[in-house]
Amino acid sequence: MYPHLQRVLQRPARLAQAELTTLGLSRKLREGDLIFQTSQSAQSQAIQLATHSPYSHCGMLLRQGGEWQVLEAVQPVSITPMEQWVARGKNQHFVVKRLRDADQVLTPTVVRRLRDVGRRYWGKPYDLYFGWSDERIYCSELLWKVYYEATGRQIGRLQRLREFDLSHPAVQAKLRERYGKRLPLDEKVISPVRMFESPELVEVK
Repeated sequence: MYPHLQRVLQRPARLAQAELTTLGLSRKLREGDLIFQTSQSAQSQAIQLATHSPYSHCGMLLRQGGEWQVLEAVQPVSITPMEQWVARGKNQHFVVKRLRDADQVLTPTVVRRLRDVGRRYWGKPYDLYFGWSDERIYCSELLWKVYYEATGRQIGRLQRLREFDLSHPAVQAKLRERYGKRLPLDEKVISPVRMFESPELVEVK
């Protein structure tokens, strides 16, 4: 039996399935690729409803120790083995996207810069309030800022909180839970879907 396949089959069923799911794509991946999924977190439904998109979480792929890892803003900002990241998502579905001109932009020097900028955010707490400061940070904010600092590229259009669809009861309940009656409607925000739909990115298949 192939050693890699044997290792996969010895893992817990959910992780093994996730690793098998990623095997076909793994050879096509590059450092700096962005990966999107539907999170199963408590706030995922509200994000999906407010942004009209199934994608509520995202991360950036890095190669470490010969394995693919995902830099992500959870609690705290950290890197997660790709198969574990995929296993957490709804139905283990994910989409990988890449800078459309990655061959020209993502040189080894720029990839190192992405890593270095990302490392500065490691350990920072997750931002439940979706503020734009660097003290706390959420998933799409992390990726947007890392790319902007490392490449000067803006992946996705920044919005204000008031631009989202805040009408659904589930969204309103989450807003009350987080902010009470003082909604920061003019807070600058970048959502996973604005990055996902950015013309700067193309899908990796």
